[in-house]
Amino acid sequence: MLSPSDYPKAEKGKAVKPVMTLVESAPQEIESAPKARARTAEKAPAAKERVSKPKEIESLIKSKASRVADKLGVTKLFVLDTNVLMHDPTSLFRFEEHDVYLPMMTLEELDDHKKGMSEVARNARQVSRSLDALVAGVEENEIEDGIALSKLGNKDAKGRLFFQTRLQDVVLPEGLPVGKADNQILGVVRALEQQHPGRPVVLVSKDINMRIKARAMGLPAEEYFNDHVLEDTDLLYSGIMQLPDDFWNKHGKGMESWQENKHGTGYTFYRLTGPLVPSFLVNQFVFLEPRNGEAPFYGQVKQINGRTAVIQTLRDYAHGKNSVWGVTARNREQNFALNLLMNPECDFVTLLGQAGTGKTLLALAAGLAQVLETKLYNEIIVTRVTVPVGEDIGFLPGTEEEKMSPWMGAFDDNLEVLNKSDGDGGEWGRAATQDLIRSRIKIKSLNFMRGRTFVNKFLIIDEAQNLTPKQIKTLVTRAGPGTKIICLGNIAQIDTPYLTEGSSGLTYVVDRFKGWTHSGHVTLARGERSRLADHASDVL
Repeated sequence: MLSPSDYPKAEKGKAVKPVMTLVESAPQEIESAPKARARTAEKAPAAKERVSKPKEIESLIKSKASRVADKLGVTKLFVLDTNVLMHDPTSLFRFEEHDVYLPMMTLEELDDHKKGMSEVARNARQVSRSLDALVAGVEENEIEDGIALSKLGNKDAKGRLFFQTRLQDVVLPEGLPVGKADNQILGVVRALEQQHPGRPVVLVSKDINMRIKARAMGLPAEEYFNDHVLEDTDLLYSGIMQLPDDFWNKHGKGMESWQENKHGTGYTFYRLTGPLVPSFLVNQFVFLEPRNGEAPFYGQVKQINGRTAVIQTLRDYAHGKNSVWGVTARNREQNFALNLLMNPECDFVTLLGQAGTGKTLLALAAGLAQVLETKLYNEIIVTRVTVPVGEDIGFLPGTEEEKMSPWMGAFDDNLEVLNKSDGDGGEWGRAATQDLIRSRIKIKSLNFMRGRTFVNKFLIIDEAQNLTPKQIKTLVTRAGPGTKIICLGNIAQIDTPYLTEGSSGLTYVVDRFKGWTHSGHVTLARGERSRLADHASDVL
């Protein structure tokens, strides 16, 4: 084993490189870099609130030993629990310049979980293959000195991998059973602390009780956060920005404006320059509602070039003449959402919002209008994850479509609302319309999506908050030419036990697609279902 003196330490007087060990996406506040903070504040004046929050979050998720090591610039030794490797098989290579230590009990547990077709078993096998490739060609006496994690081409992993190569004197508090795997790993962490007194040794585990036990024993423990897109979902991109009252005074000098006709509608474009432009994103909605009774301004950012942006006005879907399959926007956010849903140049749309904000109704109305009226797409395909809210009721009879129908109650309810708006044809007309609509809507199970390609389809993924990032990647990559994908969900209603708001696939795609020219996102704020549903959302 290496002694503490063998590990690199920061030289006195030199700035330490910010360490982002466990939280890859959340910005870290480093005390030794005030200039960098000042530069960030200059670049994004609108994001002042975002700078203060991550510091509070960092203090909650990082152990004291980690924070001290970050300030001193000392590399840490991370002891990995088995569940971290089974959760993310690439976790070995995600600790940057820090070293990774695998207790023998972790390898034993990996071996126990490698059989089967489940996600956990697949991950266990992948980790075993990675470890085998790392160990290949290494002499037995060299394993104790650590294996370079960059050996397989992972350049970001600058640390070394250590295995437990000898039995350690494990001293556990009285009353803790020595035979239990978790307790043996805790004993290894304690033994490593004694072997390397000058070096921070940190246990990384996804198991809450394991971390509580470690802290009760006075051992540093942290959760594995590298799979989280965002630490604080309040920082999730909303797709909407409110402009300050003096926006036109600061950005109106030398402004150009012109009009264009797109898809049968006239739009006004503004090319402007100013201090707020660098904080804009392409396809982000901006609005200004003056308090002196003037008309509000609603626009969408279309281009950004340095400190110059092009903003386009919107089509007003709140007006009856612009209704989509009989549906009009009831609030500002719904108007923004319909502008995305009805834009053929926008291939990927994500709509977030609590219950009753109209996500499903707007998506279905836009789909029907573009499939049956403008014939832009061939058919609507609807899919969702089959995760029950309570206990499962067992197997469902029938074909794939019949099995999926109980899960699609939300779509049936919305179709009923959309059919009622057609009052001219009477009962027979409504029945004929309903049959026509049913023939153009296909309900598909998520389980059979691998290998499929959808051409000219309007694909709606409902309850997308229950998807993992891997599942959502599988679905979005099914899109062929002319296909539009709509992801709907509410990250406050995750029913999958192993997903959180930060690691949900919906959070993942919203964060990764923001700013792309052919995608858009809107967070719907106001419930429009009923006064009872709105009140229940607020008080319950």
